[in-house]
Amino acid sequence: MNTKQKLVVIGNGMAGARTVEDILARGGAEQFEIAMFGDEPYGNYNRILLSNVLNGSQDAKEIFLNPLEWYYENNVSLHAGVRIAEIDRAAKCVIDTNGVATSYDKLIIATGSRAFVPPVKGLRNEDGSEKHGVYVFRTIDDCHKIAGYATKCARAAVIGGGLLGLEAARGLINYGVEVHVVHLGAHLMENQLDAPAGAILRNTMEKMGVHVHLQKSTTAILGEDSVTGLAFADGEELACDMVVISAGIRPNSEIGRECGLTVERAIVTDDQMRSVDDPDIFVVGECAQHRGRVYGLVAPLWEQGRVLADVLTGANPRAEYHGSKLATKLKVMGVELASMGVTEPSLPTDEVLHFAEPKKGIYKKLIVRDDQLIGAILLGDASKAAPLMQHFDHGTNLPEDRTSLLFDLGGPPATASLLEMPDATQVCNCNGVSKGQIRKCVESGKRSLKMVMESTRAGMGCGSCKALVKDVVEWVCDGQIEEDPSVHYYVPGVPLAKPELVAAIKEQELKSVSAIFEALAGGAEEVGSKMGLSSLLSTIWGADYEEQRDARFINDRVHANIQKDGTFSVVPQIRGGVTNSDQLRKIADAADKYNVPMVKITGGQRIDLVGVRKEDLPKMWKDLGMPSGHAYGKSFRTVKTCIGTELCRFGVGDSTALGIAIEARFAGIESPGKMKLATAGCPRNCSEAMVKDVGAVAVEGGKWEIYVGGAAGAHVRKGDLLCVCESHEEVLLIMGRFMQYYRENAKWLERTYGFVPRVGIDKIRDIVVNDSEGIAERLDAAMQKSVDDYVDPWKEADQPVSPNQFVTTLPMVTA
Repeated sequence: MNTKQKLVVIGNGMAGARTVEDILARGGAEQFEIAMFGDEPYGNYNRILLSNVLNGSQDAKEIFLNPLEWYYENNVSLHAGVRIAEIDRAAKCVIDTNGVATSYDKLIIATGSRAFVPPVKGLRNEDGSEKHGVYVFRTIDDCHKIAGYATKCARAAVIGGGLLGLEAARGLINYGVEVHVVHLGAHLMENQLDAPAGAILRNTMEKMGVHVHLQKSTTAILGEDSVTGLAFADGEELACDMVVISAGIRPNSEIGRECGLTVERAIVTDDQMRSVDDPDIFVVGECAQHRGRVYGLVAPLWEQGRVLADVLTGANPRAEYHGSKLATKLKVMGVELASMGVTEPSLPTDEVLHFAEPKKGIYKKLIVRDDQLIGAILLGDASKAAPLMQHFDHGTNLPEDRTSLLFDLGGPPATASLLEMPDATQVCNCNGVSKGQIRKCVESGKRSLKMVMESTRAGMGCGSCKALVKDVVEWVCDGQIEEDPSVHYYVPGVPLAKPELVAAIKEQELKSVSAIFEALAGGAEEVGSKMGLSSLLSTIWGADYEEQRDARFINDRVHANIQKDGTFSVVPQIRGGVTNSDQLRKIADAADKYNVPMVKITGGQRIDLVGVRKEDLPKMWKDLGMPSGHAYGKSFRTVKTCIGTELCRFGVGDSTALGIAIEARFAGIESPGKMKLATAGCPRNCSEAMVKDVGAVAVEGGKWEIYVGGAAGAHVRKGDLLCVCESHEEVLLIMGRFMQYYRENAKWLERTYGFVPRVGIDKIRDIVVNDSEGIAERLDAAMQKSVDDYVDPWKEADQPVSPNQFVTTLPMVTA
């Protein structure tokens, strides 16, 4: 008999997921069946690092704290991309927007916050449709949309001069956009900085190329269909073709109000994070109001989550949260900043120490009351942040020599001071990790920086404390810090780098994912490694690979791209973007027959049927009678073409015919990351071939330049010139050889824009074009075998691999 209580968590953000982690760490898996609902179709990710995704320094997958596999492994039922519409307190259930009810014994509301959009005119067009070029900056999807639009813009305006606004500005600079920050306040980041520090930060930003407009109240976004500018209350205007709104946040507390909970600024809780109206409903994070305060920094959210977990699991039923002192250490536009407490003195007896070196962008200020630190600002040099935060958090008396708090003055360096401090000293504010936790982690056997960071999460927030984490690890290891060998593994679950892994697979003739785990990982299966191994086996063995369906993600199992609402998008193959009336008629008929809500022309010149039910997929494929366009897989996808010599007066090469030939040959070839290709009929590059994974550009004399390693999505990179080919046949040969070399040597999920600079274009050219290692013939033969073994996956319409392949069920993870 199941005696577990049902715990439902509304919200899969940083607060909700961290609270579930704390519950599991206290034995909660034995007490609760846990179900989580999140608006976004992903696992939990670190919002602090969204600016890195926007500026291209990190891929979105690198900022996930709890990927989808984590939920599987911990028996947490995640409903990703599913919004809860109602809480029925009387029936003790939550009801999602699809009308599905889920009962609970205990409920946690962790709905977080949303971007605040000020009441300005012109946010949308007069007919209510979205105005092109207007965005908020809050989610991964926002980053992708902003990055995509920024490549088409010349001038962008960011409304909001707080932390998120400045980070949005930093990201936009990397796209070559002229960036203007528009701020209502008298100086930037007024919640963390005083006026002099704000002025220094402004000067630093302007040196980076960001234009700052202070005390500007935006009244309207101009433009009828697309953004053309901003209008201000003082009558001035600013021309721009893109607007990013980052003017603060507002708690998502409506669901609490609608079910009768007390809501003021947010949902009101007691000291145990329990709602004041219902003993079975708890609230945590930015949607919670405790003792009149709502917190937006992560450290208080972690403290709330620990208390809630203690109370809920009974680990400490008397645990209480008494509020948090606000302190943060981070980077703004790459500039170090530490801020804690108040920014201005309020009593005549308050001591104020400050130091400024504007040319270097350095500003330091301390506010002392009754021999204790009540406020500090460190801008441009945060080396003294750790000891200052220790004084601030614990209220310890300060040394008489106040200047030693800001400068070393011949004393021990800041690192030495940190290492002398007690274990309770907090090293990572983002994730609430102390010096003692790091020490215990190292003493347990994790003697590398990577292992400690993954185990404790220290340094995995904004990253500003990573150097301190490394210092503590080295100190505990007495300087004998180890390199974590797992950084070289192809997948985390098998302790081998790719060359050794491939050699072992071939030597032992391992043809299934489970066989690899059994032979090379002691039988321990790691969910996050399965897809990478599946793709590698397909590359090595082709038709002889023994496929196991649980080693594929949902997209690959049903050969379509899952959407937020659980429907799928179907993209049939249209070679080179060239179609005919018969294909269009079939697509139109299928769209009508299966009530497809959206038919979209994609950026790759394909037609996307969006919103198809899982049960309808095989029937639709059969009606279409067209091959799969592989828009869902880590594989060769499409070839974008221009019209070339056929009709274009500038064309010097038949790019359309070449594109069709390339797509016909390499359709669906699996690879470590997706591959997008293009052919251009002349150097005008209308089909953007120079920024694709592989591109061919026609030049005078009937020749073709081959570019590799390009990107034009979240990352922007012009491809490197690999070689010049004399004919279509040579283009096909060289492209195939390069793709095979990439398939054999790239890391799992490493796109060509990472692979090419890592290996080096000169080395790749020597191997692929000049055959310096004598492997060209083998590469050609391996690619030919993959081409010969290819079978269109949409043929499964006639014979599903499993009875449930095209049946909608309620999986543990719904995305």
